[in-house]
Amino acid sequence: MLDAATRPEPAVPDFSDVLRGRRSVRQYLSVPVPRRAIEAFIEAATLAPSAMNEQPWHFTVVTDRALLDSMSQCAKVHMLSRNRAMPGRMRDLLQEESFHIFYGAPALVVISAPEAAAWTTEDCALAAENLMLAAYARGYGTCWIGFAQEWLNTKEGAAAIDLPPGMRAVAPIIVGKPKEFPQAVARREPAIRWIG
Repeated sequence: MLDAATRPEPAVPDFSDVLRGRRSVRQYLSVPVPRRAIEAFIEAATLAPSAMNEQPWHFTVVTDRALLDSMSQCAKVHMLSRNRAMPGRMRDLLQEESFHIFYGAPALVVISAPEAAAWTTEDCALAAENLMLAAYARGYGTCWIGFAQEWLNTKEGAAAIDLPPGMRAVAPIIVGKPKEFPQAVARREPAIRWIG
C-alpha cells in the first residue's frame, strides 16, 4: 500500500475533455463535499478574468441541509407568487411538493458581488464557469440554480445566507458527487460571421 507521500496524483483530464464533459447535474449522492475541495473550486473561480481586474466576487458556502431545504421551499413560493407568466412546465415543477430546487446537492456556493459595481453579472458568471469546470475535473457535478437567484436578493433570502449589505447574489451553484453525469447533448454548429 502506498502512503500519501508516494501515491501518484489522480490523472487530470485533458482540458478539452473537461469542456466537453461538464454538464448540469440534477441528481446527487448524499455524500458531503470536503471543505478542501470546495476551497479548490473557489480558488479556480478567483482565477477568472474580471473587468478592470476588480475581482469583485464574494463566496457564501451553504452545507446545512435544513437551511438548504428551507431555502428551497421559500424560493419556490417566491417564484410562484412573482412570476405569473412563467412557462407551464416550470410552474408545474415548482408546484410539486417533492421538487427541491437544489436537487439534494450537499453544497451550495453563492457567488455575489457589490450591486453598485459595473460588470457584476459578467464577472460572477466568469467565476462560476471556472468553478464548474474545476469541479467537473475532480469528478464533481454542478448546476447553476436560476430558481434561487431572485429570492436570494430579497430581504429574506439575503438574511438566510447572511449576504452583506450592498451585495447582490448572482450565481447560486450547487456542488456534489453526481449519481451519474448526464449524457452529452449534441451542440449546434456555431453561427460564425467573418469580417475581413
